[in-house]
Amino acid sequence: MANILYSALYIVNSTVLKYLKQILIFILGTVALFLIYENFEIGCWNIVALGTTSAAAAEHPWEDPGPYHVAYPRNYKVIMDDTPSCKTTTPFLILMVPVAPGDVAARDTIRKTWGGEKQVLGKLVKTLFILGLPGGADAQQQQEKLRQESQQHHDLIQSNFQDSYRNLTIKTMVMLEWLVAHCVNASYVIKVDSDVLLHVRNLVKLLLDPSTAKQNYITGVVWWHSPVLRNPFNKFYMPRDVIAEAEYPPYPLGMAYVMSLDLPGKILGVSSQIKPIYIEDAYLGMCLKRLGIPPTDPPEQTLFIVDPSHPLSSCSLSKVIATTTTSASQMISYWERSRQPEAKC
Repeated sequence: MANILYSALYIVNSTVLKYLKQILIFILGTVALFLIYENFEIGCWNIVALGTTSAAAAEHPWEDPGPYHVAYPRNYKVIMDDTPSCKTTTPFLILMVPVAPGDVAARDTIRKTWGGEKQVLGKLVKTLFILGLPGGADAQQQQEKLRQESQQHHDLIQSNFQDSYRNLTIKTMVMLEWLVAHCVNASYVIKVDSDVLLHVRNLVKLLLDPSTAKQNYITGVVWWHSPVLRNPFNKFYMPRDVIAEAEYPPYPLGMAYVMSLDLPGKILGVSSQIKPIYIEDAYLGMCLKRLGIPPTDPPEQTLFIVDPSHPLSSCSLSKVIATTTTSASQMISYWERSRQPEAKC
């Protein structure tokens, strides 16, 4: 009886082992075929990816700049420029306003106020708006509206970078490129934010003063010891591996700064040596440091006011060159008051 059971178990075990062996061979064969297929697919994908990457590199030589830099220098092009300024006329002073593509209300407010001033103290003044490409689902409709606005006002300069807050450095550098290409015979330019009231007469008066330099000149609210912020939760956080220094070089605050027209070309000349950060006015200071040209403090601190206590008095409005405002209605009110006879202080 034992022999019979042993023989039966032997037969069963042999059968099981036979089937297990067949299953193992099937699994190994399947895995081998899968690996061969995957290697073939990966090889083909790498060839395609290599071609795609090469094409992309040829079109966009810069890598992703990361969170603290911007993709400049790049071969950005002006795609809309219907202004005669610096082409058929030579302004003494150019008022250059960076503005979002969709912010037509801000542009119209400026056109109705200080941006509409053409002759000031006998000098030709011209206001221009610089912008990039609109974004969002309605970008095409926005672009068509910009084209119509340009045909009506002839004061828009548009380049083909994506317009965003993080690309303000690109916008500033494109602005300088346009000035170098078209306005070398002008005397001064002021870059002024769209929420700023500009007292053009006071600015021209400053620029005509014999003590104001005609070259290597840049002024505004100058920050001489601006700390590099290390708190990662701060909007302007900058890690040490990007900027090791504890302070930025001195720079004029971006709300409004004026420069002589020899500076744009000089700044562009050194910009290729400094990888641009997204904080546009601090980057301008880095370029000025490389040039060895420090900014100039205005003759009075009250000429440029970055954070005023509203409402401003008639005395303050009679002296100021540039001050931030909180609304279009406030800008209009301040501008109308600034045109009244000079207040007694």
